[in-house]
Amino acid sequence: MLAPLGWIYGTSVAWKAVHTKPFRTGAGVICVGNLSVGGTGKTPVAIEIARRLLARGRNPFFLSRGYGGRLRGPIEVVEDDRAADVGDEPLLLAQAAPAVIALDRQAGAKLAIERGADVIVMDDGHQNFSLEKDLSIVVVDGEAGFGNGRVVPAGPLREPVTQGLARADAVIIVGNGAPPLGSFSKPVMRAHLTLDDASIGGRRVVAFAGIGRPEKFFRSLHEAGADLIASIGFADHHTYAAGEIARLRSKARAHNAELVTTEKDFLRLTRAQREGIRAVPAQASFDDPAALERLLDRISPKR
Repeated sequence: MLAPLGWIYGTSVAWKAVHTKPFRTGAGVICVGNLSVGGTGKTPVAIEIARRLLARGRNPFFLSRGYGGRLRGPIEVVEDDRAADVGDEPLLLAQAAPAVIALDRQAGAKLAIERGADVIVMDDGHQNFSLEKDLSIVVVDGEAGFGNGRVVPAGPLREPVTQGLARADAVIIVGNGAPPLGSFSKPVMRAHLTLDDASIGGRRVVAFAGIGRPEKFFRSLHEAGADLIASIGFADHHTYAAGEIARLRSKARAHNAELVTTEKDFLRLTRAQREGIRAVPAQASFDDPAALERLLDRISPKR
């Protein structure tokens, strides 16, 4: 019954792609986006790309709309900012490289360039056409794929798969599984989200997460060797109440376990709530790192 609404939504994205005149920045633009709503792993992929750009001697800036924050921007994210103001993802991004949030991506790009950016890494934005992109990467969750193949609200997609992939220069599949990519013939890479085994292996933990797919974090903890006593999932970008944190602490104490969560969740906690809770970093590890380097060569030759 919701399929007609999904068709209208997908058509609106196609209309914007044709009729929006993109702004050409003075820096290279790499867009790390997706075709579905949340939980694909694009933020760790964007961070890994920025790290590799830094290793090449470039000065990348992240550009985000600041989902979940109240500020419209454009502003550069600083350490003392709160997730309620700028969003949790920009706070996480800013730990790897400078980050700007802006609902108006053109204004955000201009601010980043004023601050010294020579490459802009858009975290999300495959369906935003206000900037001319030099490299468009679509990140796909290997297990969830494209769900039922329908566009929101009938399914998880932001636009039809064929339509979205037609604008992509590469696809990165995160995790196991083989999502159907149809006739897509450009580079396809595989990455996995990994945790630091040395920091978590062998520990008794109670884990909680409010991300797109909490079960991925819980599984990663198990694979890293943690003794996962309990796992509690919340909605994506969940704001934790004091009572919820108190109950989580109580459960961890009852099992003589450490209370752990994702970096994104940790950044949404107040300073008081963070006490005694450990953030477990995750990073995108590529099966073929050289393939990613070759892709970046298109926009950022090694110095």
